[in-house]
Amino acid sequence: MKLSSLNSLISLVFASLMLFGCGSTVLVSTPVENIDSVPLKVGELTEAEKKNWGHLDLISDTIPGMSVDRAYEEIIGSRKGKKVIVAVVDSGIDLEHEDLDGVLWTNKGERPGNNKDDDANGYVDDIHGYNFLGESYNEQLELSRILKLKLGDAALQAKAKAEQESKYAEAQQNKQRYEQILQAVKGADAVVKKHLGMESYTKKDVMGIKSEDQELQQQIGVLKQMYTFEESIPDVIETLNGGVKYFSDQLNYHYNISFDGREPVGDDPYNLMDTKYGNGNPDSRVEDENHGTHVAGIIAAERNNGLGANGVANNVEIMSLRAVPNGDEYDKDIALAFRYAVDNGAKIINCSFGKSYSPKAEWVYDAIKYAASKDVLIVHAAGNDGSDLDDPKNPNYPNDQKNNGPEMADNVITVGSLEQDYGSEMVSSFSNYGKINVDIFAPGGKIYSTINNSEYDFQGGTSMAAPAVSGVAALIRSYYPKLTAPQVKKIIMESGLSTKSSVVLDGNIEKARNFDQVSKSGKMANAFNALIMADQVSKGKLTL
Repeated sequence: MKLSSLNSLISLVFASLMLFGCGSTVLVSTPVENIDSVPLKVGELTEAEKKNWGHLDLISDTIPGMSVDRAYEEIIGSRKGKKVIVAVVDSGIDLEHEDLDGVLWTNKGERPGNNKDDDANGYVDDIHGYNFLGESYNEQLELSRILKLKLGDAALQAKAKAEQESKYAEAQQNKQRYEQILQAVKGADAVVKKHLGMESYTKKDVMGIKSEDQELQQQIGVLKQMYTFEESIPDVIETLNGGVKYFSDQLNYHYNISFDGREPVGDDPYNLMDTKYGNGNPDSRVEDENHGTHVAGIIAAERNNGLGANGVANNVEIMSLRAVPNGDEYDKDIALAFRYAVDNGAKIINCSFGKSYSPKAEWVYDAIKYAASKDVLIVHAAGNDGSDLDDPKNPNYPNDQKNNGPEMADNVITVGSLEQDYGSEMVSSFSNYGKINVDIFAPGGKIYSTINNSEYDFQGGTSMAAPAVSGVAALIRSYYPKLTAPQVKKIIMESGLSTKSSVVLDGNIEKARNFDQVSKSGKMANAFNALIMADQVSKGKLTL
């Protein structure tokens, strides 16, 4: 369980502890009728299924994956494709990871370590990409910057002030609750260890304890509640510590108006012409800066090498663009990262980030249009607020339209998140949605992928769903390189699997809608079907 589960943990666990006193096409091979008749998965997923569920097939496995394994077995086989550069605009990437070091983009025009711009592209020593954050990492949210720097008009500042005050108070409350839960779990853990005479124990051990001691029963009850969230108490304690850190970061950095995270960089982040900043090392800076590494692995972890995970795409080179801090990204960094990616050969840009305020959104809009003019596809995460993005009160930047109007460019695809359990709860409770603003859904819940120091872990979020779709786009652009970015976007949307079933949104059954009404396509991304359709389009047998 990761940070996307924090709200449910707070609401359910804290309450419990207090009781103890603390439209398909003819080319799609799996028509809607077949999908609607797929039985629900019975029983727990195996460990192998948990680590690979996003690549499995809905019909054969009753798991809503993208049929990636099937695509390799039945379509790709031993075919040779073209290398595709995918830019990952994110936090830093572990450039020495055992499962990523063989798929990194290398700038052949640059000589490493000589402190010169050998290829005259404006960036010094950019061997595997560029670092737009310098040595900074922790950052404010944009609303805190708006208040600190008095950006925008009075109405914008008033809105930001109200939200900042509310969110700061909420973070204080949640941090206190997590600390209370953590203290209760540690206390129960110590009591049970003493009773069992063991330094470690299993769920079975706890369930087997028989005692009339009321205090012991109370502590056992605490642990039993925890087992509904994690498989072991050490995992629970790790998650709770993560929660304390998460809310501490909100208080210390995100909603702290006086904090200055940009000071180490030395530029003016609101001056687009101030471009001489950052450096050529887009590696991770701190131990828990894992996000970009996890995203990169979903797209392109080296396949079938006997190591921890397989990426969706082969024939990929990952360009690392470090531009997303622990807080909100700056519009300038994103705009320049997009332009860097385009100018240095990327055909796909993955954007597993987003924010609710964007004072310089026009800079990013211009960069999106620039990418469109160069036939580059941008894949963006829908966001993790459980919100309807079609409601003007829930903006999510960057986007490709204003106020639900026409798209400014046809090269952006926005992705919501699916869980591994097919059925009414397959839309992740955290995932944003919207018939206008979200294009498609893809696996994003509990995804196993690379993290720093050549390790692997599960993470969940629309941040994980976007790179799944970037991987599918990379497959299409590798084996059908003449297809344009708009064609690739349409193929992914139209070739997905649909269902007429109702799904719960935001974890609230009262918000349930039919799945085909929660995104523009109404579908789940499917690599197998996308390659079938790409083949037909490339041969002129189908016009999009």
